[in-house]
Amino acid sequence: MDRIIVDRISKTYSSGKGKKRTETPALRDISFQCTEGEIFGLIGPDGAGKTTLFRILTTLILPDSGQALMDGLDIIRDFKEIRKRVGYMPGRFSLYQDLTVEENMNLFASIFHTTVKENYHLVKDIYQQIEPFKHRRAGQLSGGMKQKLALSCALIHQPRILLLDEPTTGVDAVSRKEFWDMLDRLKERGMTILVSTPYMDEAARCDRVGLIQDGHLFSVDTPQGICNEFTSPLWAAAGTHMYPLLKDLRRAEEVDTAFAFGDSHHVTLKDPTPANEEGLLQWLASCGHEEVTWKRIEPTIEDRFMAFTTPTHV
Repeated sequence: MDRIIVDRISKTYSSGKGKKRTETPALRDISFQCTEGEIFGLIGPDGAGKTTLFRILTTLILPDSGQALMDGLDIIRDFKEIRKRVGYMPGRFSLYQDLTVEENMNLFASIFHTTVKENYHLVKDIYQQIEPFKHRRAGQLSGGMKQKLALSCALIHQPRILLLDEPTTGVDAVSRKEFWDMLDRLKERGMTILVSTPYMDEAARCDRVGLIQDGHLFSVDTPQGICNEFTSPLWAAAGTHMYPLLKDLRRAEEVDTAFAFGDSHHVTLKDPTPANEEGLLQWLASCGHEEVTWKRIEPTIEDRFMAFTTPTHV
């Protein structure tokens, strides 16, 4: 069963007046579906349209065109009922920082006409990790603890759909892993989760992902299926002087694309033959890069995304 159905949603923001009026498209004919018990990831840079989509699906703003159904309900006609069935965790910590952990929980439970005691079983796995600090003000919590509190508040009314807008940004690696382990447990209960993330390791934990850029959703598939769309042979190059190496790779005749990826540069060639590889390495050596490591690698989701920004290269 499809819990989320998005059909040709578009949204444009306007600013200024008269001749100085400008229009900025945020979403352009976005369409996809999320099924019951699925984690669907939206991958894209800042300004891609992810937050606008989340705000539309949570009935906070209206689309210019298109329609969307949340748990079978129309986002415009049935907005009051949708708000009872959806949990939302925005990108910025938005709870009341002057209230304690316990006070925030009680407040959000009362908004949905329930109590923490009544629905404690829904958030037990998460809330019990911060419960020892229930009398501490939310503004005094660490990033990981704020994250757990925000998720607990989003779940206290037993939503059927959970929307998470970059929930782990700025959180340490251990807390990120714990958070995603929690999402896996929620998924096992049948909850549908739509999450945006800038982290490729998190994208790999989704059942399906959609790549979004400038308001366009240009690819939807499993993480492995997205990687398989990258059809060019890919190499990783590293050397003693990484930035000069990247500059020289980008001006080499044999190179099609070269992007910095952590401790190496990911490279595709215009003509991926052994002769061209050897010619490139010899040319790099003549430029002073005598100790370059060069090896074939498998593409990642991030490689596929970078390829989309330069579509003639794949």
